[in-house]
Amino acid sequence: MPAATDALIAALGLAAHPEGGFYRETYRAIEAIPNDGLPARFHGERSHATAIYYLLRAGERSKLHRIKSDEVWHFYDGDPLTIIAITSQGQLIETTLGRDFAAGHMPQHVVPAGQWFGALPAKGSAFTLAGCTVAPGFDFADFELATRAAMLADYPQHRAWIERLTD
Repeated sequence: MPAATDALIAALGLAAHPEGGFYRETYRAIEAIPNDGLPARFHGERSHATAIYYLLRAGERSKLHRIKSDEVWHFYDGDPLTIIAITSQGQLIETTLGRDFAAGHMPQHVVPAGQWFGALPAKGSAFTLAGCTVAPGFDFADFELATRAAMLADYPQHRAWIERLTD
């Protein structure tokens, strides 16, 4: 499968992402929301919405991070993907993106603004191609990568996941 995923990465023009895996922005709304029309957590205007392709191969992960907007994940191709989210109340939410609906897979999942989350191919998965839609649109100024020490201090009950999804 590595040659096939390498070919997919090349065909879609994907590049390495700072949180892990590969991505390419496919859409950025031309219109923007002015800063005074956004919640106080934003600094500067934001596109109405953005979208990316996102690919993870077996053994790769999307490290725990959070952004200031809602993010909608869409399953496109490959094998199931596990999304791990930790709410501000400390609840761990595990969602599997995929197409085996009888097994509880979801074709789409929303991560609310400000929620810590990460992802990795589900056990036995070779790769997952997903899409992520963000509104208001994604800006790297809104991206925060989790640190293991801070996450363990805040959510020690989720040590195993935190250690898998942080450096």
